[in-house]
Amino acid sequence: MNPLHIAARHGPYVLLAGLLPGLLLPWLAEPMRPLLPPMVVLLLFVTVLRMDPARIFGSLRDLHRVVAAVLGLQIALPLTVLGVGALGGWLDSPALFALLIMTAAPSIAGSPNMCRMMGHPSEYALRLLVIGTALLPLTIAPVFWLTPQLGGFGTVLWAALKLLATILLVTLAAIVIRKTLLRDPTPSTESALEGLANITLALFVIGLMPSVSEVVLADPKRAFLWITFACVANLGVQIICFQLTRFRMPPATATAVSLIAGNRNIALFFVALAPEITAPIMVFIGAYQIPMYLTPLLMQHMYRDR
Repeated sequence: MNPLHIAARHGPYVLLAGLLPGLLLPWLAEPMRPLLPPMVVLLLFVTVLRMDPARIFGSLRDLHRVVAAVLGLQIALPLTVLGVGALGGWLDSPALFALLIMTAAPSIAGSPNMCRMMGHPSEYALRLLVIGTALLPLTIAPVFWLTPQLGGFGTVLWAALKLLATILLVTLAAIVIRKTLLRDPTPSTESALEGLANITLALFVIGLMPSVSEVVLADPKRAFLWITFACVANLGVQIICFQLTRFRMPPATATAVSLIAGNRNIALFFVALAPEITAPIMVFIGAYQIPMYLTPLLMQHMYRDR
């Protein structure tokens, strides 16, 4: 049987297969790191290639709902975190800083693919990804203004603009190919593309895990605490958001919003902010990959049962 078809059929377990070596074999990360940017491009390209071009961005009538969801996820949520932190006196806590960075970030590039693993269309997740990244310069402004110790505002803006340009160019290229060379893909072709996307996601995580592996070896208790915190933050936000939206939105929309609420592109901030700012929580970016890559396995029943 075609290995791509097998990977398509067992997507959540393919992601788990990438997570385990990334965590247990940190020496694999070094040769993988130069491949991370091309893998992001490949993942976006394959994901968009599988979509019906007419449904990718939807009608303009839906735009205000997408913008409202993005503002809720990327402004209201981090400002709520800041407010709770101020009331509790936790503004200097590394855990609160990690939670703030997580909630201020836009969607991960793999969110449309994960929605398909849950049995839902991926177009709404793509809209949230594109609009969320496009609005990031606006949504992070109040967060950085209220948290001046973050610094690096211009660098984050530049990183967001580069990501947005990449998303738009890759999306355009995939749409052109879909409308010319791949107008009516066969089920076998669609399955192969899905398998390729799943394998790309699995390989991607290997290059992101060394920070956790190093802490696991040096200080297992600290690693366990950060992994637990990352899982509670990621999965907890998904569950709460889904309970709030499941009866107010169509299933595909509620799934996309909830999945993205917990799975954010925090790497944008870690590559843009000064090392001395992110050093206390560098382990979080690795720990955060664990619930992210386990989402299709752990949360599929909740999303599918809707």
